[in-house]
Amino acid sequence: MSGEEKGRGGANGKGKKRKYLPHGKPVRKGLYPVRPGVQGFFLTCDGGREKQATNEALNLLDRFYEELLYKKNPEAASGINLPKPLNKKITFDNSDSDSDSGSSGDEDEKEEQTEPLKSETDVQNSEEKTETVASTEQDRNLVMPKNEEKDGEQIREENEESQPKKARLEIEKPIDELIDEELREMGDRKKRKFVALDSGCNGVIFIQMKKSEEDPSPVEIVQHMMNSAYTTKKHMSRFILRVLPVEVVCYASEEEIEKAIKPLFEKYFPEDSSSPKKFAVLYDARANTGIDRMKIINSVAKSVPKPHKVDLSNPDKSIIVQIAKTNCMVGVVEKYKELSKFNLRQLTS
Repeated sequence: MSGEEKGRGGANGKGKKRKYLPHGKPVRKGLYPVRPGVQGFFLTCDGGREKQATNEALNLLDRFYEELLYKKNPEAASGINLPKPLNKKITFDNSDSDSDSGSSGDEDEKEEQTEPLKSETDVQNSEEKTETVASTEQDRNLVMPKNEEKDGEQIREENEESQPKKARLEIEKPIDELIDEELREMGDRKKRKFVALDSGCNGVIFIQMKKSEEDPSPVEIVQHMMNSAYTTKKHMSRFILRVLPVEVVCYASEEEIEKAIKPLFEKYFPEDSSSPKKFAVLYDARANTGIDRMKIINSVAKSVPKPHKVDLSNPDKSIIVQIAKTNCMVGVVEKYKELSKFNLRQLTS
């Protein structure tokens, strides 16, 4: 055995099998990185607890998203549309007894009007006849409930057959299959509402929100979360520290930030507003030392129209600028200082 073969095969002469990927595509491990053009949530957590914090964040965001969604649209579809139960009372007319009683009464009245007075023996015979008729009616009543039950079962079967086939199929599905379908939808990345992305920094999480027209915005979800934490003082998370909404993600440069911010500021700071608002710019950077802090703050402040003014002590709205590596994330919130800078741990302590 030559030296080259020993080097390839090792001591035992068994070489390692080379693994080739299908179609020459590399296997991707981990989360997708944050990219410009998305919106979502910027969260901070304890260092080394990013996985636990992402799970907590996804659960919290699902919870408060559903609360806001059902407040806005209480008649929203909640999964399977089950048909309403049949709670109708089925009443049956005792045709024999009613008809007998009614006919006998009418006949008695007619006989009283037409026939002459009867003797005592005739009266006794008539009383015995009425007793026998009553006993037969009681026997009929004892037998009738069973027949009524049979008729009710037949009517229910007819009602079930008249229901649409789709509803019947949904009812016939077992719970295990329904749970499996929900898990498949949750596992499908395209159908998820909230998806975790790689921020590229330790102690930082970014969760993307795939928003539609009817969905609440990230700002509304975070404001609702902070207000509920402030009022209830309930402990919501173990590893999450701060939750900030992100409405714009762009490349971290002055020119790109000014371009991306314009439509956002037109929404929150209109030029024709009769009541000008006070604002403050809050800046924070991670894993990026090539950007001047004051240049970014000044460029963001200048892009706000003139009727609105800067007030660092008591602002109506706070413009939050977060830079992580080469990405810049911007969001506009209210009551930032009053709500402990959106820190869940401080609000619930």
